[in-house]
Amino acid sequence: MSAFLLPQPVLTGELVELRPLEASHRAALLDAADDGELWNMTLTVVPGEENIDKYIATALEGRASGKVMPFVIIERASGRVVGTTRYWKMDAANRKLEIGHTWLSLSMQRSGVNTEAKFLLLEYAFEALQCVRVQFTTDVLNERSRAAILRIGARQEGIVRHERIMPDGRKRDSVRFSIIDEEWTAVRAVLLQKMGRG
Repeated sequence: MSAFLLPQPVLTGELVELRPLEASHRAALLDAADDGELWNMTLTVVPGEENIDKYIATALEGRASGKVMPFVIIERASGRVVGTTRYWKMDAANRKLEIGHTWLSLSMQRSGVNTEAKFLLLEYAFEALQCVRVQFTTDVLNERSRAAILRIGARQEGIVRHERIMPDGRKRDSVRFSIIDEEWTAVRAVLLQKMGRG
């Protein structure tokens, strides 16, 4: 059986634990998004009260289809849900996937939480799922996200024009990045150093 089809894991680091997203996380996700009123962001989609149920249902339908593994990000020190992330566009035949739909409470940004969460996801993708490619996509206008993706060691591949239509109707151009299997050892070393564990 492909590792892509195994039950979704819990990924545990020093700062965070990534647990499978469930419908029961509804209130905790709303609380996490309230820290910074993230639903007002125009460069990424963060759920608010009016769309949280659809957001969770879509994630769970994706998991049932075998194409998505949605996680909540839990700060271990407090036990609080502080955001969410997921594997999606999972392609077992070609051993590739995308990491995305990531957002963090404002107070958790620039705290080391995102770096460790990405490390845990990349480590599982390359070492357990045996991926040959992990990709990331972000809004061409989201300079902060683009810089963060480059900082973890991904390479920019290009700009995909009018890649999606945002909730406000804007036709978004997206920037695509990737890490491939031959690069993982070097990327892993850099991330461990960034986390002070090199």
